[in-house]
Amino acid sequence: MPGAWKRRMRNRQAKNKRSEAEKRGHHGEVLAALLLRLKGHRILGRRVRTHAGEIDLVSLPLFGPVCFVEVKARLVGRDAAEAVAPAQRTRIARAASLYLASRPELASRGARFDIIAVAGFPRHFKDVWRADDC
Repeated sequence: MPGAWKRRMRNRQAKNKRSEAEKRGHHGEVLAALLLRLKGHRILGRRVRTHAGEIDLVSLPLFGPVCFVEVKARLVGRDAAEAVAPAQRTRIARAASLYLASRPELASRGARFDIIAVAGFPRHFKDVWRADDC
C-alpha cells in the first residue's frame, strides 16, 4: 500500500510540473507575440501544427521573409536561447516548409528562423539558423 501511495504522489507532482511548464510556455508565447506586434509584425499563426511538428509563432514583418519563431521560456535567458537542439531545428524547418507549401503567396517571400527567449523580458534573436543548415 505505501508503494502505491508514493507512485500516486510522484505522478501528481509530475503532472503539476508539466502544468506549470505549459503555463510558463503559453505565457512566454503571449509575450513573444506582443513583442513581435510592437516591432510591426503581423502574427499569422500561433502553435501552428503540421505533419512535421508544431511551430510556436509564424509572423510576417512589413518587409522581408516569413518568420518562424521558436519561443523558449526559461529562468535564464541564455539557457533559453541555447535550448533549441539541432533535431528540433530540423523539425521546425520541415514544418515551415510544409506551411509555406500550402501558402504559395507567402513562399515567394522566403523564410527566416528566429528564437525569442523569455526570461522576464522577451529577447528576440533574428535569423538564428537557415533551413539549408539542417
